[in-house]
Amino acid sequence: MYVFYKKLILKVLLFIFLNIFSEYSLYAFSGAYLLKNGDTVFGFIQYYTIKDDKETLIDIAIKYDLGYNEIVEANPSLDPWYPRKGKKVVIPTYWILPFIKNLSSLKIGKNLLIVNLAELRLYLLKKWSKYFMVITFPIGIGMEGFDTPIGIYKIIEKRKNPVWIVPKSIRKEDPNLPPIVPPGPNNPLGKYAIRLSKPSYLIHGTNKPLGIGRRVSHGCIRMYPKDIKKLYNFVEIGDKVIITYQPVKIGKKGKNLYIEVHKGYKKVNLIQEAINIILKQQGKKFLVKDFYEKIKQSKGLPLLFFSQSSH
Repeated sequence: MYVFYKKLILKVLLFIFLNIFSEYSLYAFSGAYLLKNGDTVFGFIQYYTIKDDKETLIDIAIKYDLGYNEIVEANPSLDPWYPRKGKKVVIPTYWILPFIKNLSSLKIGKNLLIVNLAELRLYLLKKWSKYFMVITFPIGIGMEGFDTPIGIYKIIEKRKNPVWIVPKSIRKEDPNLPPIVPPGPNNPLGKYAIRLSKPSYLIHGTNKPLGIGRRVSHGCIRMYPKDIKKLYNFVEIGDKVIITYQPVKIGKKGKNLYIEVHKGYKKVNLIQEAINIILKQQGKKFLVKDFYEKIKQSKGLPLLFFSQSSH
């Protein structure tokens, strides 16, 4: 009976959590998941068939709350702008949580934001008992020469309908820009902005959704308008934000280990990176060819590479 009520309470908590992030219904936002403590693999692969020659992979990415990089990486044989009617599209709503040391020590009820620049994705975690509730969003990040900084920060300010005070460096690039851009459709910050403890960097909305899943900003983290609203309403001043770069992730679900690989934008030997991570996190040794095959197959999705039950 105790187990029944415990499961019931967790289901109620998840229902509440989902509804917080859903403007109209649970169906309107599907990016919330419940993870058992210790598990780091979540989500599932979906499929979509192109219904019209006018549809693009970008249209589908926006529909499923994905970034440009994710939909393209998962479908390398399709033309992003003209995938063609009848083609089957892989929807990569399946992830491994980035590795964070001592994650289990997160206090119950506290939020933690993890930004993985290598995959252009943000993860928001909240701990409940022995479970983590996780939501995840695609992001846009800093372009070459304006890299989004790696580090550990805190949220120091939340602002609705922010005013954009245009930095001198950006005005130098485009002298036609005014010193200040008021709230409205021409404001690139969108309707919500979250300031980090590195004050010149924000997590904010955008008036150019096609930039999500791309390196297009001057260092800030951009989100779809619907996503930043949900994030803004949930996070609090003082929440920790970890910005990391992990092109290779190793994850656990039950007794199984998974690997997820992204091309990223830095020159990294992905095979060596995979070996280093598995030794560091799991203390296990595997053949180089095992990693080589999985890296070739990955397409930005988790792949099973070790099952304890079969050994």
